[in-house]
Amino acid sequence: MRDNPYREDREELKELLHQYQNLKQGRSHSFLEEEAFERIVDYFDEKDDYNEALLAAETGLEQFPFSSQLMIKKADMLLATRKYHQALEVLETAELYDSTDVNLFILKTDVYLALDQQAKAVELLEAALQLFEGEERLDLLFELADVYDDYEEFDKVFDCLQLILEEDPNNEEALYKICFWTDFTGRNEESIKLHQKIIDDFPYNEIAWFNLAAAYQGLKLYEKSIDAYKYAVAIDEKFDYAYRNMGDAYLRLRKYKDAIEVLEKVLELSRPEDVIYEAIGHCFHRLGNYAQARFHYKKAVHLNPDDSKLYYKIATTYMQEDQWQNAIKQLENAMRMQRNVPEYNLAMGECKMNLEQYKDAILYFGNVVRSKPRSASGWEALIRCLLKANYFEEAAEQCMAAMKATDVKPIFLFYYSTSLFSSGKSKEALLQLETAMSKAPKLLKKFVELNPAILQNNQVIDIIARYKKGKKI
Repeated sequence: MRDNPYREDREELKELLHQYQNLKQGRSHSFLEEEAFERIVDYFDEKDDYNEALLAAETGLEQFPFSSQLMIKKADMLLATRKYHQALEVLETAELYDSTDVNLFILKTDVYLALDQQAKAVELLEAALQLFEGEERLDLLFELADVYDDYEEFDKVFDCLQLILEEDPNNEEALYKICFWTDFTGRNEESIKLHQKIIDDFPYNEIAWFNLAAAYQGLKLYEKSIDAYKYAVAIDEKFDYAYRNMGDAYLRLRKYKDAIEVLEKVLELSRPEDVIYEAIGHCFHRLGNYAQARFHYKKAVHLNPDDSKLYYKIATTYMQEDQWQNAIKQLENAMRMQRNVPEYNLAMGECKMNLEQYKDAILYFGNVVRSKPRSASGWEALIRCLLKANYFEEAAEQCMAAMKATDVKPIFLFYYSTSLFSSGKSKEALLQLETAMSKAPKLLKKFVELNPAILQNNQVIDIIARYKKGKKI
């Protein structure tokens, strides 16, 4: 038994290279076996010295002109140096001497793909699948999957991977790849059946459990997906991607506390990522814990300071707590990167309006309306601000513009009525209120919020009573 086989192999290779150099330079040398030339070619190939590897293969073929192995290696180097037609010629010669080498078919496939002859590549591989079994057949199926990928026959990529897993259920490469292609092709039901069968035979295959969970998740069966992810992490407690996806499933179910727990596990197991901190922040935000939401959003910002959306999210936590100045600072950060995002302008307008800086607020709300004229939210905010600032006539004009831009959304009839009441045009205001109530009585609450004292007007009460008879105001 050798004490240091690696060192002996290295010394042996060094001697082979020395003898090879002697051969090239015409000096005396030891006889080099066919296998020695193969090793020399591999050595230069690993060094990415393709020209020297090609020369070594050709030198070897001078000594062993019928060596199919050296021919295949020569073809590989011709392929690496983009001499595709020459590579094909050498491979066809090699096939005459040995047609049972799987590398022959794989290299031929690569040549056909390089020559943009995908149909020939598919035909060759499909024929070759009948000739091989075991590992070699699996190699050909992987190759065929790659061809179908290049050919954009994505369902057939899935079919190849499915065949591989039917023959070798624990093939990790196929298990990892089929998860992606299941999602890409939407073949979740087939993936579920395939992985259930694998799990029946190999219940401790954590990747199969993960793929099963992901397929359930693709069908929005989040409870089932969580159960399957739990099995995956029970088998491999450091399976961070399973925790990550489980967190997403809990989020979809609005189980924010559970989502936080598993996403914190992701942070323990892998390098910190801004998307994980952001997701945890989102959970705390939904739970109404704005301080913790802010803490995690800020962690995300630290990792990704160029994401304007994160500053916006921090700002919204301050807005929930009426901390308008702090919110403005964060929005300024966001808007330094992306000034014209409607959501940022809308939030900035809200902050300015709550600080009674109405002219500034109107400018920001105006930006929203210009960028998204068919969206009701910008118009609503602008009109509310004009009313608060006592710009009643302009509010009425903007109500007319909003109705035109949004196909007469009923909310603007209510706002128009408020504008008219505030301008002292009660008769017209009552007509607009009646029209609004006939179209959308459920929006009355927004009308009352703008001016609660309006409920002291008997004529208003009469109109409301007609349309809300038997219901609460």
